[in-house]
Amino acid sequence: MSGERVDIAVVGAGLAGLSAARGLVAAGRSVVVLEAMERVGGRTLNHTFSDGTVVETGGQWVGPTQDRLYALAAELGVAHYPTWDEGENLLHRGGELTRYEGETFGLPLYVAADLALVQWRLDRLAGSVPLEAPWAAPKAGRLDGETVATWIRRNVRTPLGRTSMRVVVEAVFSAEPEDISMLHFLFYLHSGGSIDLLTRTTGGAQESRFVGGSQEISIRLADGLGAEVVRLASPVRAIEEVGDGLRLSGAWGSVEAERAVVAVPPAVIPRIAFDPPLSGRRSHLYAKMPPGYVIKCSARYERPFWRERGLSGQAGSVEHPLALVFDNSPQVAGCGVLTGFLEGVHGRRAAALDPERRRSLVIDGFATYFGPEAREVAEYVEQDWAEEEWIRGGYGAHMGPGVWTHYGSLLRRPEGRVHWAGSETSPVWNGYMDGAIRSGERAAAEILAG
Repeated sequence: MSGERVDIAVVGAGLAGLSAARGLVAAGRSVVVLEAMERVGGRTLNHTFSDGTVVETGGQWVGPTQDRLYALAAELGVAHYPTWDEGENLLHRGGELTRYEGETFGLPLYVAADLALVQWRLDRLAGSVPLEAPWAAPKAGRLDGETVATWIRRNVRTPLGRTSMRVVVEAVFSAEPEDISMLHFLFYLHSGGSIDLLTRTTGGAQESRFVGGSQEISIRLADGLGAEVVRLASPVRAIEEVGDGLRLSGAWGSVEAERAVVAVPPAVIPRIAFDPPLSGRRSHLYAKMPPGYVIKCSARYERPFWRERGLSGQAGSVEHPLALVFDNSPQVAGCGVLTGFLEGVHGRRAAALDPERRRSLVIDGFATYFGPEAREVAEYVEQDWAEEEWIRGGYGAHMGPGVWTHYGSLLRRPEGRVHWAGSETSPVWNGYMDGAIRSGERAAAEILAG
């Protein structure tokens, strides 16, 4: 494939790139989507167990206010259903388990009260951060000059409250509070609505799942565009200006286009050689937007035995490396599935283990929460997103101190004929599937506006 000419070339066949391509094709533009991997979906990926049960090894949930994701799924005929949220949850602390329902998260009341006040302060601060321009927030320099860890130490009064807040931050970002700017944290909370909305199951971001798995949305988007538009196994290694357009090339050949949309994770963008080179500030921006580290692990059981004990399958720990677990069983529960996350430092440490030791660590986590029966695993799957060559981490990138105030205005600004998409560029639901769709639609609109 060399010398082909199209109006727009899109780099990346995740939800952002495919949404951009869909909008451009609908407007009558000729488009090609160049995807490095041999599949579509980006940071969404389905896995099918031997009994036909589908689990998501990447992004999977949808919840209130994620309107673009709901709408697109409906247009494509992908239904959704509620995440299992019946029964009591579990908190593992001090080597013991606490069953709980409601808003206390199994914590002592004085700690729950401490965290309730912290939540109120965070939501109030987050509401003052402009979504389109976080660097213009009141006291933006001060907020961008400290980490979330520093803020937690100064504002959370109880030791257990501070530990619990760390777990929350690691669960949302797959990164440590020491690595995240407080301004970025507040922007992210505002982008998703509130800390409560981000962390809830029913009524929150984990409320529902998609029938057939979340990757099904990208698969149907790609099918609608056709194989002539969506080209797999075509990593773009160079984007150069030629005459009145661009040439995108790799070992597969080259394509010429009037404009390009780059819709890949920030960690991957530096692997593309731009001519003329990207500005120094933009290069620094991507160097300062690392992804989180997450290994998502799922175990299939013959039945969801925890439900028989009145448990929801949702569990968390302030001690065990498998700090967060959900019931990920199919809609019609012929079998049971538990899904857990090794995130941040726990993910990096687990990645250094051989596969069998890592599997044992995960199964030990399930058994810590749900007893010896959790060791009777029928099938197991894990996905280390840092090991994906064209992803390099999950699920989204985060910003450390100083990045928003010094470089943030570049995030969505086109550079020459190159436009930018991806969930990290979305003001609303940043880092989520909904944000990815919004970013692709925004990039398409930019191009169509001329």
